[in-house]
Parts: sequence; C-alpha cells; structure tokens
Amino acid sequence: MSRTITRLFDDYSDAKAAVHALEQLGVPHDDLSIIANNAHGEHEVSDVNAHGDVSRGASTGAALGGVGGLLAGLGLLAIPGLGPIVAAGWLASTAAGAAIGGIGGAATGSLVGALKNAGESEEDANVYSEGVRRGGTLVSARVPDDRAAEAEAVLNRHRGVDAGTRGAAYRQSGWSQFDSDAPAYTRDEIARERATYREPTAL
Repeated sequence: MSRTITRLFDDYSDAKAAVHALEQLGVPHDDLSIIANNAHGEHEVSDVNAHGDVSRGASTGAALGGVGGLLAGLGLLAIPGLGPIVAAGWLASTAAGAAIGGIGGAATGSLVGALKNAGESEEDANVYSEGVRRGGTLVSARVPDDRAAEAEAVLNRHRGVDAGTRGAAYRQSGWSQFDSDAPAYTRDEIARERATYREPTAL
C-alpha cells in the first residue's frame, strides 16, 4: 500500500529543496509533484522546460518531470481560482483534467478534487488549494506505507506547513473553504500573505 504525503511551503526555495531531498531519498519522479503560484512573476519562461508549457507536454503523452529530475519538467499552467502557476508531476496533471491541452496553457480542473483523489481529506484539500492561491507552493509525494515517515520528515525538515496548522490560521480571518470562483491573489496580496507567516530574522 502507498500513501500521499503533502505539505505547503511559503517559500519556493524550501519546496525546491524538499523535492531534491525526496529524489535523493529514492522517490521516483512519477510519484512526485510540485505546484507553485506564479502571480508574483518569480518563475520566468527560462525556468520551465524547453518543451514549453505543462499542457503541451501532457497532451503529447510526455511525463511531467522527465529526465533530469522533477523540476526539469516545470511548465506554465492556469487552474481556476489559483491564477498562473508553474507545475510538474502527477498531481498537476490530474488537477488540469481533460482540458490540459488548452490554448496558452489554460486548463480547467480542480486541485481540491485532485488532492481528494490522492487521499487527502476534503478539509485538507481545501486548505492546500487555498495555500497555493495565496502564493504558496505545494509538494506531494506518493510513497509506500513503510517510507511515509521518512517522506514526512523530509517535508517537515524543509519547513513544510501541514494543513491543520494553516487552516486554523485561515479560519481565524473568516475563511471557510477554497473558492475556485474567487479572484486570484495579486502580487501585493501575496507579498502581504507571505509576510504574515515569515519567521522573524534573528538579531
């Protein structure tokens, strides 16, 4: 049996380090996924794979991820409610759904639905989706049950945030669930959101 281990990251560099650590742990590329908000424009076209956007690769049957590690397969994508994202892996492909070959990388689908299909509770799936909407990066790994503790330790070590902790913070401000019809966060809103959870710098 296998489990899906998922964490939200406020900092893309932490998420990237976690992906590399999972690869070193021996988790196959086909069992890893990363979805990062790109409304802030941090991920330029030069950051994604030479084949263009994630939709084009998937529509031709190419695996998201591919040779050179998961991050070598990053592609540009849009999912309702999330705004522009960069993504690679099985979870992104599932979330994009049947319209993954859409024009300009536009795709319809549900990250909430993809997470639920992967075994996350509805509550956690909503929190993780909202986290991406607010500028975060999601990393998921499918691992055998006997490797789950190791995968969780890797994600936690790289400052991964679990859904229970972040969901409690969201609910304090009146949030209840992810709304795919809500407007995507702007760059300024994302900057404010990140500042809320940024750890204080040591003096």
